[in-house]
Amino acid sequence: MPHPFPSNSIGLVSPQTAHFTEPLALDCGRALVAYDLVYESYGTLNADHSNAVLICHALSGDHHVAGYYEDDPTKPGWWDNCIGPGRPIDTGAFFVVCCNNLGGCKGSTGPTAINPETRKPHGPDFPIVTVKDWVRSQARLADRLGIIQWAAIIGGSLGGMQAMQWAITFPDRVRHALVIAAAPRLSAMNIAFNEVARQAILSDPDFHHGHYYEFGVVPRRGLMLARMLGHITYLSDEGMRAKFGRELREGKIDFNFNFDTEFQVESYLRHQGHAFVDRFDANTYLLITKTLDYFDPAADFDQDLSVAFHRALARFLVVSFTSDWRFAPARSREIVQALVRAGREVSYVEIPSEFGHDAFLMPIPLYHDTLRAYLTRVAQEVNAHAA
Repeated sequence: MPHPFPSNSIGLVSPQTAHFTEPLALDCGRALVAYDLVYESYGTLNADHSNAVLICHALSGDHHVAGYYEDDPTKPGWWDNCIGPGRPIDTGAFFVVCCNNLGGCKGSTGPTAINPETRKPHGPDFPIVTVKDWVRSQARLADRLGIIQWAAIIGGSLGGMQAMQWAITFPDRVRHALVIAAAPRLSAMNIAFNEVARQAILSDPDFHHGHYYEFGVVPRRGLMLARMLGHITYLSDEGMRAKFGRELREGKIDFNFNFDTEFQVESYLRHQGHAFVDRFDANTYLLITKTLDYFDPAADFDQDLSVAFHRALARFLVVSFTSDWRFAPARSREIVQALVRAGREVSYVEIPSEFGHDAFLMPIPLYHDTLRAYLTRVAQEVNAHAA
């Protein structure tokens, strides 16, 4: 019996693995002698390979960005509402690629992968990677797929940072960069949130200095607290008020000293924390929050982002959301202003939303219409080039 997928879904998908044996030099001074990148692709690469689009994922994302797996046909990829036939990122027009970044825990080489020298998981010995390291590894994947230049690179949050870095590091390989709910670098407040999350993990008795795999345990409580804290920052006050208010689970205050869940928002956060523990690795969380902290493309250009963007040849779409206080619209406008000073072509849209930072994942009509309109022009360029 066929699966009842929506008509504009790409349906069943399968991940693929690209193995690389050429050493990859990392910004931290170390190198990966060999590594794997797990990725998914949707749509068809055209004859001149000019219709490829790269999706870059955020902190807790992975390569499964759209479609469904055979063993879980009820749960689509994390951005399925945006990718598929006739959707804003139209797989009828584009060949769409998304990979699990280095250091991840969904198949690409990272802390959970086996170190061939010790035959144990890398764990905390896995090197810290940067956004530039990710971009260089993604460029090698593009080479493997025969993609010389991306029609567009698209990412939200940490994914948007990768899109910016691509445009700076490989200017001739990106025609359009879509930077969504991102920032030119983290604020002190954002770094502080990441540090509290890391301390929650590091102080868990089951962490064992990152070698918890060898003890057959998981620092569940620390990782759960880290996710609960992070999840609060992805929401907005108005969105939480509309969804939960001060609603009590049992309709009344218990006046107990057990500190069990009384308010609906408490129950929701604990559920999010427990679910995250079952799908994510603590060492990966530590590593990627540091990747976020270290992102600063202006650092190589005397702290002048406009000078960094002078290297870029791509055209940009920058999108922000009104209720996003983690990466506020003002941070997106910093990116836009730097692009304007650099003489780059940029469009900017600020989307009204009550969903906070998570808005970039939501099917907000104006947001999807904006992406569709921009990418329709990109598709027209591809067709004109192919003709």
